[in-house]
Amino acid sequence: MRRATLRFLYFLYLLNLLCFLSACHKLPQSKITIGSKFFTEQVILAELLAQHIEAKTGIPVERKTNLGGTLLVHKALEAGQLDLYVEYTGTALTAVLNESPQGDSAAVYHRVRQLYSERFHFEVTEPLGFENTFAMVIRGDDARNLHLQKISDIAPLAPKWRVAVGYEFLERPDGFPGWSGRYNLHFAETPKVMDLGLIYRALVDHQVDIVAGNSTDGLIDSLGLVALEDDRRYFPPYDAVPIVRQSTLARFPQLRAALADLAGKLTASDIRRLNYAVDAQHQDAAAVVRAFRATRGI
Repeated sequence: MRRATLRFLYFLYLLNLLCFLSACHKLPQSKITIGSKFFTEQVILAELLAQHIEAKTGIPVERKTNLGGTLLVHKALEAGQLDLYVEYTGTALTAVLNESPQGDSAAVYHRVRQLYSERFHFEVTEPLGFENTFAMVIRGDDARNLHLQKISDIAPLAPKWRVAVGYEFLERPDGFPGWSGRYNLHFAETPKVMDLGLIYRALVDHQVDIVAGNSTDGLIDSLGLVALEDDRRYFPPYDAVPIVRQSTLARFPQLRAALADLAGKLTASDIRRLNYAVDAQHQDAAAVVRAFRATRGI
């Protein structure tokens, strides 16, 4: 009886040892981490990529959204804290690579793709299909009453106008200093720096007279605002492109085809409607993206 007990205990010991060794050598679950900047469109795009990748590849995706501005998200990608996020080519060219804003859409894309590969070992994949440029936005009543259509139209009014911008636009190479210089604009006071989620409300409430928003913001139309034409072509192209670490593509070869599926699938009207659903109608971003994917079969 004692021998049988010893054998049983020895068996349990071996079983526990095997389980321990198996646990020690078990690889952690493979996953992809997708990030976004701190505004609605970025959250929507991160969720679109995440849902599509999960559906097409089965790779688990962790979402890290609303992280902050361009440079913070870029640094997180460099540090390996993120595998993927959506950037805009003009922003990559000026704010990250510190190059002058010049060239057409294709030229800017290829320049960014080349330098991101050389400097950061990042892959700039195919554009999603839409551009989100800076939009200099005014109240609809002002546009109609003062006959304003182009940015150059506001030069005589600028000395009496107040302007609000996001914190990035105030400093970046394609931002406020170069823009106001190109159009010879001299405003009444230093620009107010505001969160992008509050900037249109400040305009509607007459706290400011012009704001630097985004061309795909859903609130522009819903609040009866008007985006002025960039008639001196100051802003470079800002095509939305997924950017992924090359090491991540090496670990997950199937990821490349999944991202290629999304190339050219979003129009400016599409993203404007998605932004409107989240910002103005207060719908859940994940639910909005699921409905969009269902209607488009992606």
